[in-house]
Amino acid sequence: MLSALDPLGLPVATQVVSGERAVRAYGDRPASMRVECTLRLHTTVDEQALAAAVRRLGWRVYVTNHPTEGLSLEQAVLAYREEYLVEHGFGRLKGKPLSLSPMYVQSDQRATALVHLLSIGLRVLMRLQFQVRQRLADQQENLAGLYAGNPKRTTLRPTAEALLGAFHGIHLSLVTLGQQLHRHLTPLSALQQRILSLLDFSSDLYDQLLC
Repeated sequence: MLSALDPLGLPVATQVVSGERAVRAYGDRPASMRVECTLRLHTTVDEQALAAAVRRLGWRVYVTNHPTEGLSLEQAVLAYREEYLVEHGFGRLKGKPLSLSPMYVQSDQRATALVHLLSIGLRVLMRLQFQVRQRLADQQENLAGLYAGNPKRTTLRPTAEALLGAFHGIHLSLVTLGQQLHRHLTPLSALQQRILSLLDFSSDLYDQLLC
């Protein structure tokens, strides 16, 4: 019997049980005795250490050099959760909808141009998202209807991708009858009109597509 401590400090005991088993002769193989070993592991739970570990589950440590007189613990946690992370922008740049990676270009000049072009799209997404979130915060209102299958779900912090996805399904149809060209544009829904108003865009810009 061997005793030790595992990396968590719990007592662990190991026991090796060995025995011999006769193996009959077969063909050119002579009869023999085979030694078989069984390893048994015994552990005991340190209830006091386990209770202390459970009490710490879900806790996070926040460190700041800001004085508590100007920033309470609750305000510090909220500020940390809402902080701007440049990694989010990189994720958008490499994933959908910008899809920088994988890059199917050969020359360095084209690769540089593609990065510059998509970085403009990233700035547009970030600006659109910031504008809507800021306006909702100023008006102390939530935006509903962005989540498929759950139209009553609201959010105060919509993503740019969700806002653009709300305009999916808009079609402009051009039909020529004789010498006349007829245009038909999908009417804007209440949600789409709301998003345009949060962006300070007039719906007249949309209607001008029919001209």
